[in-house]
Amino acid sequence: MKPVRFAAIGINHDHITGQTRCLLDAGAEFVGFHAVEDDLSQAYSAKFPGAQRFDDKRRLIEDETIDLIISAAIPDERAGIAIQAMKAGKDVMVDKPGMTTLEQLAEVKRVQEDTGRIFSILYSEHFENRATVKAGELIAAGAIGKVVSTAGFGPHRLRAPTRPEWFFKRERYGGILVDIASHQCEQFLFFTGSDTADILSATVSNRANSQFPGLQDSGDIHLSTADADGFIRVDWFTPEGLPSWGDGRLFITGTEGAIELRKNIDVAGREGGNHLFLSDKKGVQYIDCSNVQLPYGAQLIADIRNRTETAMPQARCYAAMELALKAQKLAEDKIHG
Repeated sequence: MKPVRFAAIGINHDHITGQTRCLLDAGAEFVGFHAVEDDLSQAYSAKFPGAQRFDDKRRLIEDETIDLIISAAIPDERAGIAIQAMKAGKDVMVDKPGMTTLEQLAEVKRVQEDTGRIFSILYSEHFENRATVKAGELIAAGAIGKVVSTAGFGPHRLRAPTRPEWFFKRERYGGILVDIASHQCEQFLFFTGSDTADILSATVSNRANSQFPGLQDSGDIHLSTADADGFIRVDWFTPEGLPSWGDGRLFITGTEGAIELRKNIDVAGREGGNHLFLSDKKGVQYIDCSNVQLPYGAQLIADIRNRTETAMPQARCYAAMELALKAQKLAEDKIHG
């Protein structure tokens, strides 16, 4: 069978490494990449030595042998790249956030519907986290009954001296709820089986980084459906002493049990990440998820071949971003009056 061929346009966030590897691991063929930054290109090429660097993105967009364009460009540029690619007959997989405004979301949806292409967002805290994937399997099997509540925490380490200029510009990264909490919005929809949700409250703030007025270093969202509630908290306050970029956690409450995920680190002492704790009527058990298979890459390749939606339903891809974008606007409207 002919391999799915893909190329990268925009490598400004290191999530492009995970995007590339998940496709290579699933058997896709990497054609090459376009990036204007020499330093980023050198680092990326070192990870993928066979990848050719192209000086013009149009050479990749117009190449009829390429099936898929991936991107981790500066967030406000991702929608434009995706739209160009879809109009050229390509499927698209971008890093989160897939866009930074509701207007961009509307245009991406319009072009995707007109062209029939796939627009997928690789929400890495779900699709590249083995504990999150395992939780989905357990819940689908009825391990905790019907999910009635989730609480997701996404702390990150700031590392301000290493960040590029665009990282501190609100209009470029989209705001903290768009940039980070879109992860947790997608997980709320996934675990509760919801198509959308109501935003009950949302806040953003800059608590401790006034030297960067465009930065939002903390934020939260309270969500609700007819059947479930969700709380999301994200920030840039991971301490330097923690041996992980963030102590990401997810609490899932069901009618017959509960699951806690410690995604990146167990501060109680277990090594590595991908820790899952399940409690139900039988008791409490710990599940090491470090060997759980990650299906997203293989599913996306199958979707490209079969025109299906097994990696992620297109509607949920959009709904997660819509929630994050609307929450961001609600939070900022409260600040600006």
